[in-house]
Amino acid sequence: MKPVRSLARVMLSSIFVVSGARNFTNPGRLVPAAKPIADRAAPLIQNLHPRIPTDTEALIRANAATQVVGGLMLATGRFARPAALLLAGTLVPTTIAGHPFWNTDDPAARNNNQIHFLKNLGLFGGLLLAAADTGGKPGLRWRAGHRIGHSRRSVQRAIRTARREAKIAVRSAATGHRVPG
Repeated sequence: MKPVRSLARVMLSSIFVVSGARNFTNPGRLVPAAKPIADRAAPLIQNLHPRIPTDTEALIRANAATQVVGGLMLATGRFARPAALLLAGTLVPTTIAGHPFWNTDDPAARNNNQIHFLKNLGLFGGLLLAAADTGGKPGLRWRAGHRIGHSRRSVQRAIRTARREAKIAVRSAATGHRVPG
């Protein structure tokens, strides 16, 4: 099953690596579509750290660089689960800014934007699946529950052993008092 997972991760990440590289080198073509979203996000970013640039082109480049790095991480399987979540996060502003079919009056453009919006929604779902994929190994929740159960059994076993040893010690002490000598 591992080859299928590896191939699926490469296929899923390819769009992010290619479009991220293209958008990083040429962010100007996206500025008009991204400006409304960037203007809304700018105050939030400024609250996080005042030195972070908030101009639209810088935000497009940051999103594109994140997509390239996250895509490469997902494709190589290094930190694949966090990379999938990171890519899902970059997909939200990209989709909202790039394919607002609800604001389009032209039926052909609306249909095109709606198709791309739904495509990105499908990518988002695939990224969530990739983020939840443990590669066939037990997940953290199962492992934690298994360890807790194992610890409980170990403690119960230790208590039974301690009680048994205490009874033996009591019997030995009682027997020792009865033996002359």
